Amino acid sequence: MAIDTTTSSSTPPVREPEPLGAPRLSTRDRLVLFVLCAAQFMVALDFSVLNVALPELGADLGMSRAGLQWAVTAFALPSGGFLLLFGRIGDLYGRRKLFLTGLALFGAASLLATLAWDPASFLTGRALQGLGAAAIVPTGMSLLTTTFPEGPARDRALGISGTLLSLGFTVGMVAGGVLTDALGWRSTMALLTVFALIVLPLAPGLLPESRTPQRPRLDVPGAVTVTGGLLSLIYALSTAADHGFGRADVLVTLAAGLALLTAFVVVESRSTAPLVSLPMLRRRTVAWGNLGGLVTFSMMSTVVFALTLYLQEILHLSAFRTGLVFGVQGVLSAVAGSFAAKVIGRFGARRTLVASLAGQGALVAALLGLDTHGWSVWLATAAVSLASMCHLGAIISYGLTVTSGVPDEEQGLATGLVTSTQQVGITVGIPLLGVLATTSDDLMAGVHTVLGLDAVIVLTAAALIGLGLRTRRTA
Repeated sequence: MAIDTTTSSSTPPVREPEPLGAPRLSTRDRLVLFVLCAAQFMVALDFSVLNVALPELGADLGMSRAGLQWAVTAFALPSGGFLLLFGRIGDLYGRRKLFLTGLALFGAASLLATLAWDPASFLTGRALQGLGAAAIVPTGMSLLTTTFPEGPARDRALGISGTLLSLGFTVGMVAGGVLTDALGWRSTMALLTVFALIVLPLAPGLLPESRTPQRPRLDVPGAVTVTGGLLSLIYALSTAADHGFGRADVLVTLAAGLALLTAFVVVESRSTAPLVSLPMLRRRTVAWGNLGGLVTFSMMSTVVFALTLYLQEILHLSAFRTGLVFGVQGVLSAVAGSFAAKVIGRFGARRTLVASLAGQGALVAALLGLDTHGWSVWLATAAVSLASMCHLGAIISYGLTVTSGVPDEEQGLATGLVTSTQQVGITVGIPLLGVLATTSDDLMAGVHTVLGLDAVIVLTAAALIGLGLRTRRTA
């Protein structure tokens, strides 16, 4: 994740990017792309592979329904909280070195989660997985952008990486269902261990070392405030799932998180080497594009979490059948990815982003028709699959929107913001709205509440982004 705090004196006109090209890559380039994309795919897989196994996991380790959210959040908390910090450490001390360290930690942590004997050991493994992911994601993205030169080769590499990142979440649902039914919940964590063991031996001989040539100093105040703020905020939202918002520790950490994030903005405005360049965030395409990415990732992960509870605890589907529902979602997402570039090339990234968010919100709203009857599984399958097609369109178009019109010397920072938005979005969605389902006395009512709020947030974001990007033709 390259960090560049320079800004151009004049803002170039925004142009919509061309459709992704298809340049020829050398054998070594293909191997490098395989290693980097496989690592990103593995992390995305980890966000969802355990979801359909949660009921069996809870019964085996003695975790409550509300406590099961921590099986997801224990991973998401450090992976989102330490992302910017580890990205900067990679810039300073070597991205390849930190990438390999993250892979090794991720593999060892996955083994610990596989062998867990009680909730504490399992959640420790999940938290260490999250730390490993926080090192893998930003350094992997930076290694990709520094390995492949600006132009069609990088466009193709980023397109493949982005598609696999989004598909990994869905594939995880299918793999989780199949493995849980066949071998038990521990096999989902064993799969990640095997993945790490495949990627780790290949990486050292293929990946070049990479660090930013300017060697800026570490923005310690910025790193402390943003990491502490994200950790505090996500802890507060996640703890509320068990005990509600009335507890003192929830209120204290919630207030602390908001205060630290506010302090982060102040620190970054005064820092000579900030983690996040505020002038960059003032660009309309960057600000509104990242809002679109944050909303589509956070709200879609929430839908998957709510539907997993609905399918397994209300309709009593097996893990395998639940995985099949999300398997259809994955197939249609892959179809969407195959023609998304053509749609963006014809209508533009910004229009595609707004239309995709509007479609995602409308289809999530259709899920409010779910009830306790078995036929609802067909509604769930159709609506979430079509919503995922819109979701994938939003993912690709928001990344292109953010980087559109940004000078070459600032492309690394823009790409870093795209990566950060992806991870923070996946991290905050479930703690933010999942609490409403897990703490409800009536699970069906809780699921409806989550889906209703989810739809409102996405549709509101679509309207605001449409207005924000239409206001001016330059960022």
